[in-house]
Amino acid sequence: MNFTLEPTGFRCGTVAIVGCPNVGKSTLINALVGQKISITSRKAHTTRHRIIGIRTLDNAQFIFSDTPGFQTQGSPILNHTLMSTLASVDIVLFVIEAGRYGLNECRVQQLIPKTAKVILIVNKLDKLSDRSALLEFLKRTSTLCMFPDIIPMSARRMADITRLLAILKSFLPLGKSIYHKNELTNHSERFLAAEILREKIFRWTGDELPYTSTVLIDKFEQKNRLRRVFATILVDRNNHKAMIIGQKGKKLKQINTEARISMTKLFNAPVYLETFVKIKSVGIDIKARLNAHEYKWGADDSSR
Repeated sequence: MNFTLEPTGFRCGTVAIVGCPNVGKSTLINALVGQKISITSRKAHTTRHRIIGIRTLDNAQFIFSDTPGFQTQGSPILNHTLMSTLASVDIVLFVIEAGRYGLNECRVQQLIPKTAKVILIVNKLDKLSDRSALLEFLKRTSTLCMFPDIIPMSARRMADITRLLAILKSFLPLGKSIYHKNELTNHSERFLAAEILREKIFRWTGDELPYTSTVLIDKFEQKNRLRRVFATILVDRNNHKAMIIGQKGKKLKQINTEARISMTKLFNAPVYLETFVKIKSVGIDIKARLNAHEYKWGADDSSR
């Protein structure tokens, strides 16, 4: 709830970030929020859930939705999640990679509702090898749709992020803030802990491990400032388990250490993290999926 009196002309609205996998959507929302709330990885489809990020300035509040990449060949469930998101937002940021617009990008654009207010984000400008081709690329993409604005940028450049926020503000409707000015996301620390651990798994296993691996937070406790997190990494096969554990447990130790450091930074508090690796069974996999959507468990929630 809002406890402050906003200045005259305050704006508040919702912004959905969509595009093909690996165009930098999660990096973009993290930069726009000013804090890491969505995992990033070179592996495609790492974002599975609708991630809500919040950024409040003196005269505006932005409510961002980072969504799973459109599945141009299958996965209708993820596409349905996206379509339901787009139906209720004020602005859609359609993110493409600079110099790249092919069949998949075209399919994504066709799935965006015609009534949506769509701003084209030409991302990863810093990775474009031939800058001379940028102007021609922008001219070509400008003919694809009557975009209110086309913004070439890099989500890794703070100046570009500041410029983008200023542009987005002009498209937001007038209105009071919805979230407290200090809130960064609507997700719980328990959910964020699972996402952070999943990110480190992908970082350390590269393309070897299928992205279907999931993380179950068995127990999340807080005593004073200390967070105690007990997690299980669920994999499909024994060889996947070996990939994560590594020789003499070295890889799992590294995953655990980096995840704990990231959690400590995000929660601004000390974290104790204990991690196990198990082969999926029907029961614990269902529990993991429900846990990822933040369903609450009963009395057995704290047991291991």
